Amino acid sequence: MSAMSEKTMRPRPCEVLLDQDRIARRIEQLGTQISADYAGKQPVLVGVLKGAAVFVADLMRQVTIPIELEFIHAASYRQGTRRGETLTLGGTLSVVLKGRHVLLVEGVVDTGRTVSRILERIRSQEPASVEIVTLLDKPASHRTKLSIKYKGFTIGNEFVIGYGMDNAQQYRNLPFIGRVVDG
Repeated sequence: MSAMSEKTMRPRPCEVLLDQDRIARRIEQLGTQISADYAGKQPVLVGVLKGAAVFVADLMRQVTIPIELEFIHAASYRQGTRRGETLTLGGTLSVVLKGRHVLLVEGVVDTGRTVSRILERIRSQEPASVEIVTLLDKPASHRTKLSIKYKGFTIGNEFVIGYGMDNAQQYRNLPFIGRVVDG
């Protein structure tokens, strides 16, 4: 089966911000860096559902050391591109994090509110260390101070879809990241 092309899958109104090849090259670099930084350790990757699902899957295949994988669910967007006032966190972590090295894997860090809340939950379990891994960072949107150790790309304050990220639960399956534009 052939991969979906950017032309056949491009929704309107959207323009390609990051193509498949560029994303793949950067994830390979992140996997290499994480493998080197955690050599001799077995970190736990905690993916934030649903937006980071595709990123986590590709990232873990690029990490060459033993890892464990866990997921947590978070949602703040309620009506397409409008961020909701409430943040919903769901799921319990079945892996014991006390004394472990944890990598919190997010698709996009926007205001930082979601990541901060999840970090609180993880830190309450007393891990040896916890670092943030994000495919996309929007530093101009941050409303809380964050230290992001592993960053795929820095982008502006634009709403993006594809590669796991959605607009009203659609477009997660796009093989690229697109910038939503008014059409």
